[in-house]
Amino acid sequence: MPSNDVRTVLQAAVPTAVAGAVAAAISGGVAGGKGALGSVIGTLLVILFMGIGLGVLLRTARSLPHLFQSMGLMLYTAQLLLLFIFLAVFKNTTLFNPRAFAISLVVATIVWVAAQVRGHMKAKILYVEPESAKDDKSEKTGSST
Repeated sequence: MPSNDVRTVLQAAVPTAVAGAVAAAISGGVAGGKGALGSVIGTLLVILFMGIGLGVLLRTARSLPHLFQSMGLMLYTAQLLLLFIFLAVFKNTTLFNPRAFAISLVVATIVWVAAQVRGHMKAKILYVEPESAKDDKSEKTGSST
């Protein structure tokens, strides 16, 4: 993964992990160890799903730029559906606190999307590719004297 792509993923993953740590601390204080575990699992799922999705989206943008927008919409829809499926599957679990899991999942998703929007807004994305300097030198016309 190129360094710009890693930077894009980290700009969203780090705030999400911080929000997950805060949620785990709060859940641990309110619901005990099972609450903290539910928050950690919810946050890790969001980072995993959204990180993989962003990686796929960045790769698609490089190789098939004409599909970028539709791929992004389809990808985010699929990610949200997967997160809802996880919420439904683990609704009645006794392994961890399902309420802490659900709240952390929603909060981490919102933080991820907000951090991704912030990172995109701060990125200096060129809309027009500037011509390189070596192209100018090779296109000399007229005499060189």
